[in-house]
Amino acid sequence: MAKRNLEILVGLFVVLGLGALVFVALKAANLASFSSGDTYTLQARFDNIGGLKARAPVRSAGVVVGRVLSITLDAKTYQGVVTLAVNRGVEFPKDSSAKILTAGLLGDQYIGLEAGGDTANLVQGDLIKQTQSAVVLENLIGQFLFSKAADAGSGADAGAKK
Repeated sequence: MAKRNLEILVGLFVVLGLGALVFVALKAANLASFSSGDTYTLQARFDNIGGLKARAPVRSAGVVVGRVLSITLDAKTYQGVVTLAVNRGVEFPKDSSAKILTAGLLGDQYIGLEAGGDTANLVQGDLIKQTQSAVVLENLIGQFLFSKAADAGSGADAGAKK
């Protein structure tokens, strides 16, 4: 009988351990939200969303104040339309700006909100008008390489003309 009780306790311990691992994995991957806070939605339009994904954090001053709900393409303007769920207790002025930022050099991307100075606040469904698109590392490297190649080419032409 004692052996059976010990086996049951070990089994429960294993189940609890597996449950904890699933919880940590879901939290680390931002796949599940375990907070049931009330939110309101805002939209922002970007020329390039880079590697931004749904469920990415929305931060202001480094503090998570919401999540990205969805990302769609506007067929008329060919811009990425990002829908944000912002915590109800956090309000931003109408002239606030949204930027797509990267955590670290090669980290995940998130939306950074910077508060403006307007007296009226953004409300449910409003569009954030001032946006800054993602900085894509591949584009920066390409521009750097092409500018160096153009400088080298113009330098060779200048030397040939002398």
